[in-house]
Amino acid sequence: MGLTDYATTLTTSAAALSSYKWLGLVTAVWVQAISGNNYTFANYSHALKSLMNLTQLQLNNLSVAKDVGKAFGLLAGLASDRFSTPVLLLIGSIEGLIGYGVQWLVVSGRISPLPYWQMCVFLCLGGNSTTWMNTSVLVTCIRNFRRNRGPVSGILKGFVGLSTAIFTDLCSAFFSDDPATFLLMLALVPFFVCLAAVFFLREIPPATTMAEEKEEGKYFSAFNVVAVVVAFLLLAYDFTPNPTRGLSLGFGITLLVLLASPLAVPVHKLVNGLRIAAAEADIERVQGATDEPLLQESTAEEKAVEVVEEDGEEVTRKPVIGEEHTIGEALRTADFWILFVSFLCGVGTGLAVMNNTGQIGLALGYVDVSIFVSLTSIFGFFGRILSGSVSEYFVKKSGTPRPLWNAASQILMAVGYILLAAALPGSLYVGSIVVGICYGVRLAVSVPTASELFGLKYYGLIYNILILNLPLGSFLFSGLLAGLLYDAEATPTPGGGNTCVGAHCYRMVFIVMAIACIVGFALDVLLAVRTKPVYAKIYASRKSKKSGGNSQ
Repeated sequence: MGLTDYATTLTTSAAALSSYKWLGLVTAVWVQAISGNNYTFANYSHALKSLMNLTQLQLNNLSVAKDVGKAFGLLAGLASDRFSTPVLLLIGSIEGLIGYGVQWLVVSGRISPLPYWQMCVFLCLGGNSTTWMNTSVLVTCIRNFRRNRGPVSGILKGFVGLSTAIFTDLCSAFFSDDPATFLLMLALVPFFVCLAAVFFLREIPPATTMAEEKEEGKYFSAFNVVAVVVAFLLLAYDFTPNPTRGLSLGFGITLLVLLASPLAVPVHKLVNGLRIAAAEADIERVQGATDEPLLQESTAEEKAVEVVEEDGEEVTRKPVIGEEHTIGEALRTADFWILFVSFLCGVGTGLAVMNNTGQIGLALGYVDVSIFVSLTSIFGFFGRILSGSVSEYFVKKSGTPRPLWNAASQILMAVGYILLAAALPGSLYVGSIVVGICYGVRLAVSVPTASELFGLKYYGLIYNILILNLPLGSFLFSGLLAGLLYDAEATPTPGGGNTCVGAHCYRMVFIVMAIACIVGFALDVLLAVRTKPVYAKIYASRKSKKSGGNSQ
């Protein structure tokens, strides 16, 4: 084989490998589009409440049990360093099949309601299933696209935000909002989607040149366009009064086609790569590629032998923020705990609203509360996808610290809670939108922030430690705060349970959560100040690399 033929073969293989990476991202998007089932509790909570004759506090504690499943996400984080992506996906899909499958059996009446503690176990199992899916997808894709962490995080987290509306609206379109059928979808759809992702989602070498990085940006734009179209389609369907059967079926089919359309990206990538391979055999480009991290970081193994002189003795140098950290090293930094607590203030209060949307709507006199569930989901998507791309742009453009975007979302979320507490006409619509946007920003921005501050080597476990805030926040703000204050205002109903109607039911809850968001705002500003040198270093690194590329 001649040198030219060898180069052509290498270029063709590189094109196939690159297209396979994008095919993996497509399946990752599908997994995220069905892994937000933890946010759909409001769609069937009323059925559980009536079947089991629960008080609001008992119902809220069921939602806490669901979120406690995320606390066991530490297992997924530990496993991500030891097992392959397909193994993590299989574990998550089987857990979800069991957890939501049993809930379906109860709500559909195929079995009698289980004891309260057993229902808590199965809700916990269903909640834990998503941690395996999310960990496998996020860790793999952040590593595959490490030069575009913001956009890939925004896209993946954006589809998680849309997943609630996707499930809700598909169930409404095909099955008329039946809670039992909805739970059956939650059990079966994620299982089969994860089986598809098992074959394609793998860790593949990331982009190594500025040209490849720019090309990634163009493809990410295509994903963003599809996501925005899906969001507007969902929004249009939600605001269509009494859609006909034909319109509902047309909506469902169109939505499924849109979700399949990103397959065009890996196909285009493969065809384009093969065309280039046929036109030129540039072996220098293949052999000269190097894999440089976003920051000039030393890995944990390299740090183990990296020493400095201190009083005549050699000691291991501790990593500074922005370098690779082990779990212990990250937990010993003030920056980690500032990020952790500010994350709690944002996602904990947001979860309280999502878990109680059904009861909040009923208390304010709304009969159909599914619109508010969908609004929170859809605008949560816009918060996630826009904040990922916008924060990445400003990091690259001027070195703006990512935590500043979290700070902005926290103060806006506080305004949203004040609107909800006021209970003015239409405030639940506005509040649902504001909370959805800010919750989305919080999730999408925190993902790349953690990887930039503490590195990618142990990112799976660091991410799942941060995600402990979901069950913790659910317990504090939903289980305790919302549950106790609601029950204090509610009146008992015959046969057990209770109910509350009026703006007073949740007013104090919203006021306390607004104060929590102001605390989170202060912490995010502090973190932005402390991490400014890290983002200045990222900006300087990219600027010098870009200048070097232009001078060649």
